[in-house]
Amino acid sequence: MRFAMAIDTKKCVGCSDCVVACQTENNVPIGYCRDWVVEVNDGTYPQLEMEIRSERCNHCTNSPCVRCCPTGASHYDYGGTVLVTAHKCIGCGACIASCPYDARYTHPKGYVDKCTFCVHRVKDGLPPACVAVCPTKCLYFGDTDDPRSELSQVLKKRKFKRLIPEAGTNPNLYFLI
Repeated sequence: MRFAMAIDTKKCVGCSDCVVACQTENNVPIGYCRDWVVEVNDGTYPQLEMEIRSERCNHCTNSPCVRCCPTGASHYDYGGTVLVTAHKCIGCGACIASCPYDARYTHPKGYVDKCTFCVHRVKDGLPPACVAVCPTKCLYFGDTDDPRSELSQVLKKRKFKRLIPEAGTNPNLYFLI
């Protein structure tokens, strides 16, 4: 089992409902976030293109944050998700420095926090909070090892990209293009 997420950049309107749902579901302190919306403009006038992306931890298969954590607080868990055990975290920031996606932050209580793919919901058969609230249904979540999953099906049918593939992290966040 390998969980992943795909974001349809043609359907995302940048409303940030995913960000608010995540903050609410996971009690993220005001001023912090586990996911965010990015607007990327490319080209030169008159050939301009805009892409809106909902970004978060990439739950990499080869996670530098897991490798560099001196206490084992950053670890692989259910479905390959990359999680942080708060009480094991010493807040050294090694994982923050090693993440090429800038997907971690130091929680005001001193531990590092990040997206969990809402694994607590997924274990109960529910989608991550961001997926559940998306008004344009541009977020797809599922098991890439299951060829019948909606996520696997959309990845077969659509072109996609992953961010910073040259980092060798094998990210599990796909952007449909």
